[in-house]
Amino acid sequence: MPRRVPALMLQGCSSNAGKSVLAAAFCRMLLQDGHAVAPFKAQNMSLNSYVTLRGEELGRAQATQAMACRLEPDARMNPVLLKPSSSSGSQVILMGKPVGHMKVADYIQFKPTAFETVTRAYDELAAEHEVMVIEGAGSPAEINLKSHDIVNMAVARHARATVLLVGDIDRGGVFAHFVGTLALLPPDEREMIAGLLINRFRGDASLLAPAFPEMHTRTGKDVLGVVPYVQELGLPEEDSVTFKEGGRSTFCVFNPLLKQGKVVVALVDLPHISNFTDMDALRLEPDVLVQTARHPEDLAGADVILLPGTKSTAADLAWLRQSGLAEAIRARAADESAVIVGICGGLQMLGELVDDPDGVESGPAQAPAQGLALLPLRTAMGREKILRRVLARHVDTNLPVDGYEIHHGVTTFSGTTAAGEVLEDIVDQDGRALGWGQPGNLVWGTYLHGVFDADRFRRWFLDRIRQRKGLTPLGKVMQHYSIDPALDRLADVVRAHVDWPRIKQLMGL
Repeated sequence: MPRRVPALMLQGCSSNAGKSVLAAAFCRMLLQDGHAVAPFKAQNMSLNSYVTLRGEELGRAQATQAMACRLEPDARMNPVLLKPSSSSGSQVILMGKPVGHMKVADYIQFKPTAFETVTRAYDELAAEHEVMVIEGAGSPAEINLKSHDIVNMAVARHARATVLLVGDIDRGGVFAHFVGTLALLPPDEREMIAGLLINRFRGDASLLAPAFPEMHTRTGKDVLGVVPYVQELGLPEEDSVTFKEGGRSTFCVFNPLLKQGKVVVALVDLPHISNFTDMDALRLEPDVLVQTARHPEDLAGADVILLPGTKSTAADLAWLRQSGLAEAIRARAADESAVIVGICGGLQMLGELVDDPDGVESGPAQAPAQGLALLPLRTAMGREKILRRVLARHVDTNLPVDGYEIHHGVTTFSGTTAAGEVLEDIVDQDGRALGWGQPGNLVWGTYLHGVFDADRFRRWFLDRIRQRKGLTPLGKVMQHYSIDPALDRLADVVRAHVDWPRIKQLMGL
């Protein structure tokens, strides 16, 4: 059949093999080479998402890949997004809008409809660009799922893409992964694999060279690159897998030497954590140390306790109580020894009550969940999902902030005094409240994802914490948050470690 728009597809021997990052790298490399390129992933399962200018939701990885192409993120780049709400069910986002919660069996029945949307979205994007970079999901050799695949070989076949198989050598056994994956593919799909990429290698790549001839003998495929393990990429994480594999804490919670002269931020690792990329800009600051909190003692020495977004507010509130973190957070708020911040679901938790009468998040209708009662707010979950990109300002300082909203809840002042006074803290251009806080802002929260991405506001916030600690405010922006330089650095690394001319030749470029 005649080749369509040239397309490069990255499939993996496993989930979390680094496909998303490599796809972003190839997007930027093609852009640097003068090509009009766009990213695509048919189906993504992730709780880290992004909102487009049109109010559509897509996976954060595809938004990052769009930025690598210097394109505005578009729901067509990720036509199906699954946001897990339990071990067996997910909210299904189709072309940027939720179409309901589905159990696995229900979603399998829905897949033919979803695939029609996938192919239509791909064809539209491909018609507008010179080349496509496609990301697969999981592994193409998951033989229990192949009969209803809509994201790996089915997409490769539709796009007539050049497929590279990615293996994560940091996990160990990468050559066995390659051989096993190819052995499980039927002959026609095995033929679609154009080459192999080894990812996340630490050390001297020449040590791998003796294995390459045997790999070709066994599989008929050549290794087209060995990409090193790149620490601190400076790019948003696709999902919580890497974050949760990072151990109990990003840094040793109990080492005071690490904290000298630093603003210590404790990020509470909720079971259903979502959009924790809100912390990325803070991590880059030279005077900030971020530690992960999964136990009450992990809050030791924290100047800021941050409750992030969550896909299941009521369930994660219950976990906070069971773990002892709820009591510990309330104690730190009572003695004013830490500033407490909540974002989206974290904001809802800071209030007095979270009501979900229709089971939007929590399944069958349950009694309202009691919040931490640190702010006099109440939240009611609604069926309609609020998806908006927002320009806003911080009321006290008049500093601009911007970001996006992704939530079902509507939060209002409760009219009670149990949690004290509350002030509107962040408002949008129309004066609509997007954040509330106690006078003095020792406890505050907002629906605005990305609030800390604003350089001037972030520095004001950190300098205020420094003053509380007796440290001298730095008084000026120390770090400009932008992922564009990080994408250039990533592209440079990958270009230097793959056979880029041959890959382009295989693509027909």
